[in-house]
Amino acid sequence: MTTGYILIAAILILGGVIATVGDRIGTRVGKARLSLFNLRPKNTAVLVTIFTGGLISASTLGILFAADEGLRKGVFELEDIQTDLRQKREQLKTAETQKSQVESELNQARIAQTKAQQDLQVINQSLQAANAKQRQTQAQLNRTISQQAQTQTQLQRTQDQLEQVVPQYQKAIAELQSVYNQRKELQAAVELLKTERQRLYAEAKKAIDEAKTAIQKRDRELANRQEAIEVRDQKIAQLDQLIQKRNVEVAAREQVIATRESRLKELEGQQEQLELEVARLEKYYQSYRDLRLGKLAIVRGQVLSAGVVRVTQPAAARQVVVKLLQQANRNANLELSEPGANLANVELLRVTQDRVEQLSKQIGDGQEYVVRIFSAGNYVRGEKQIEFFADTARNQLVFSGGAVLATTTADSKAMTSYQLQQRLEILISASQFRARNAGIVEDVQVEGTFLRFVSQLRQYNQPLEIKAIAAEDTYTAGPLRVRLVAIVNGQIIFST
Repeated sequence: MTTGYILIAAILILGGVIATVGDRIGTRVGKARLSLFNLRPKNTAVLVTIFTGGLISASTLGILFAADEGLRKGVFELEDIQTDLRQKREQLKTAETQKSQVESELNQARIAQTKAQQDLQVINQSLQAANAKQRQTQAQLNRTISQQAQTQTQLQRTQDQLEQVVPQYQKAIAELQSVYNQRKELQAAVELLKTERQRLYAEAKKAIDEAKTAIQKRDRELANRQEAIEVRDQKIAQLDQLIQKRNVEVAAREQVIATRESRLKELEGQQEQLELEVARLEKYYQSYRDLRLGKLAIVRGQVLSAGVVRVTQPAAARQVVVKLLQQANRNANLELSEPGANLANVELLRVTQDRVEQLSKQIGDGQEYVVRIFSAGNYVRGEKQIEFFADTARNQLVFSGGAVLATTTADSKAMTSYQLQQRLEILISASQFRARNAGIVEDVQVEGTFLRFVSQLRQYNQPLEIKAIAAEDTYTAGPLRVRLVAIVNGQIIFST
């Protein structure tokens, strides 16, 4: 912050020094009637002024560029920064597209994994059904073996009965043959059951092997896909980190660009202010030159005409306004005419009907007004058109007689005659300033003899108080008559 204040102070001081030097040089060139590059003295003075203005601008820009590296880079490297920012944004868009593709592939892999798990569940259900069928076949085989054991027991019991009962031998032979046939049938059925069991066991084993192979294959595929998913997750994480890093860089770049843009706008505003100041100085310099050459005839704020009016009938207000404008036009012609030339009543004031109507409405209420026509600018002899503005104010009491306008102190022992005179002039200027603020445009008139009052001050060897008071009741129309009084301990010693 301190560096910025120092920089601004250095720019202002350097601009003032260069402007002062350029003014002095231009003044001396104008007085000496010098000529550069075979130019006329007037053009030479203009050239010196242009060179001085260019030197102010160049020194200002040089100080700014030397003091602020960010400003220098912002002015000369702005296009590179913007190009880099566009590239970073395109890379960010590409990274976001890749991220979307990777997320789409990850979703497809997850769908495939879900489908594989569903297929595995179907295979597990088929295996459970084969195991249930195998358990049923084993139960049937166990029942057949039990029947065979019962048959053998019955055969043994029959042989015992055959040994004991001869008459029943034939019948037993027949039953034995029948049982033997049943045995063969049962053995054939057992063989069929064993063959079926082996076939079912082989089929189940094959199905289990196929299921295990499919499961292992699915597991490998799932592992590969899981590895691919992990690799893609890592890539996505890396891309997210890269995107975050790029976002931080882009945000930092955008902040830097915003700072530089605000700085550029601030500099543009300062440049516009400097240009306006240069234009104002050129205008003042032109007025100063015209004044030095004796051509400036009317100054800004000069009263062209004034009057105290009271309009009782609204219809007469327009005639009063027109009369004041005509008087102002005559005074302007008188001021702008060349010495010795014939006075011509040219329409110099730019008068419109709207302005006349507006002034007429302001003074048409039957009260007493002070109407003054002022010059809106500085004009030299020979001008063909001038601008003006009008002021209307109630003609009322502003200062009563004896009202104190300004106060100061003086000591003839410690102050020289010149300092005493300067102190009194400052007192009168303060009174003039207060009168103008109150609406009185005319200059202050000092009552009595000013030099005699100064002589009395020099002769009085004690500190005293000096007051400027209104000599009489003063209205808005003026003029303000001032009386200077010297007071010691509340008593008036002498006055103008």
